[in-house]
Amino acid sequence: MGKITELSSSENQTQNARTFVIENEGNTLGNVLKNIIANYSEVEFCGYTVPHPQESKIHFRIQTADNIKAIDILRRGLKDLEFICDEVIAASSSLDSL
Repeated sequence: MGKITELSSSENQTQNARTFVIENEGNTLGNVLKNIIANYSEVEFCGYTVPHPQESKIHFRIQTADNIKAIDILRRGLKDLEFICDEVIAASSSLDSL
């Protein structure tokens, strides 16, 4: 995964509503991460866009309840995704013995 920054031109940036730019990623990461984060009860909105087909980056928007920081939700989502990937790798490794 590439560098993660905040979209500086967004007017509606608060601690609980942020747009992050994730470099060197596209729909593969954006879609799965959106589906993980959108299921958290404290998330009011989660979505992403690919600004241009020839740009290798996504804009990832998270809006949460007032007392929850969007960056904390992004970190949690990435950790949960890492856990899921580790589980899939472990499960596929057990197929080698079949």
